[in-house]
Amino acid sequence: MVVALDKLLDVVCVGAAIVDIPLQPVSKNIFDCESYPLEQISMTIGGDAINEATVLSRLGHKVGLVSMVGHDAVGNFILEHCEKNGINAEGIKIRDGINTSINIGLVTADGERTFVSNRNGSLWKETIEDIDLEKTTRGRILSYGSFFNNPRLDNRALVRIFEKAKEAGMIICADMIKPRLGETLDDVAEALSYLDYFFPNNDEARLMTGEQEIPKVAEKILSYGVKCVAVKIGKEGVYIRRNSGEELIVPAMKGITAIDTIGAGDNFAAGFISGLIENKTLRECGEYGNVTASLAIQSIGATTGVKNRGMWDRQMAEYRKQYPV
Repeated sequence: MVVALDKLLDVVCVGAAIVDIPLQPVSKNIFDCESYPLEQISMTIGGDAINEATVLSRLGHKVGLVSMVGHDAVGNFILEHCEKNGINAEGIKIRDGINTSINIGLVTADGERTFVSNRNGSLWKETIEDIDLEKTTRGRILSYGSFFNNPRLDNRALVRIFEKAKEAGMIICADMIKPRLGETLDDVAEALSYLDYFFPNNDEARLMTGEQEIPKVAEKILSYGVKCVAVKIGKEGVYIRRNSGEELIVPAMKGITAIDTIGAGDNFAAGFISGLIENKTLRECGEYGNVTASLAIQSIGATTGVKNRGMWDRQMAEYRKQYPV
C-alpha cells in the first residue's frame, strides 16, 4: 500500500505515554525476602504510543504523539523525552489533577515480565476528550498504541478517532493487549473494521478469538473487517495474512538472547510501520518489525534497544546474511 505524501508527519501515534521502572532480574520468591537487592533500578519511558513514537523517530521518521499526562514531574519527564528525541508533542494534553501513570515492571531472568500499575493514573483516566482529533490527522499513518490499554477509550471513542483518520486518507495500524476489564473483540468490532494493519501477539490473539491454530486465529480477526493481520509468534517470527488470502511467515532473527521483553511488541509495530512509510513489500515490513524487536529485547527498557538508524541498519544487514533475498 502506497501512503500519501502530502502530510506534515509520517506517523501520528495515539495512546499511552507513561514511565516504566523495570526491576530485573527478579524471581517469584521476591516477597519471601525482607530486602531484595538489584544491580540497577532506573526510570525509563514506557507506554505503547510513546514507545512506538520514540523508535520511529530514531529510525529517521517524522512522528507526532497524541496522549495525556498529568501536571507533574513524571509528565515533565515525558515531555523532555519527546523534545530530546524529536517527537512532535503538540498533541499531548497536560491535565491538572491527574497523576501521570507509572508502571513497575517485574522482569525475570529469562525476560518475561508482569506490571504493577496505578489505576488512578493517566493511563486509566485518558478519554476521548483528552484527544485533539485535528492533531491525529496530521500524518500519513495513524498508529493506535493498543486496543484495551486505555480502558476509557472504548469502541465509540476509537471509531471517532478512526473515522477522522480515514476522512484524512490515513492508513490505520493498531496493536492490542489482553483486556483489562474483560472486553471482547465483539465489544470493539466496529473500531476493528477500520484497521488496515493489526499486530496482536499469539497469546493475545488466541485468547480473544478462541482459536489455537494461527491461520484460524488470523481468519477470525480478518472476519471483523481488518485488512491485514500480523500475528507475532515469538521466536518463530510473525505470521501475516491479508483479507485477500495472501499469507506468509517472516522468520525471526537467529541467535538472539532476550534480556527484557518489555516493549518488544511496540518495537515490532514501529519497525513494521517504518516499512510502510518506506513503501516496502509486506514481507519486508515483517522483516523490519522482526529486526527492530530483536534489538529491543537485548536491552532493559522499552526504548533503549534502538538508538539510531545506523545501529538498526547494521542489524538488518546481519538479518540479510541469515536470510538472503
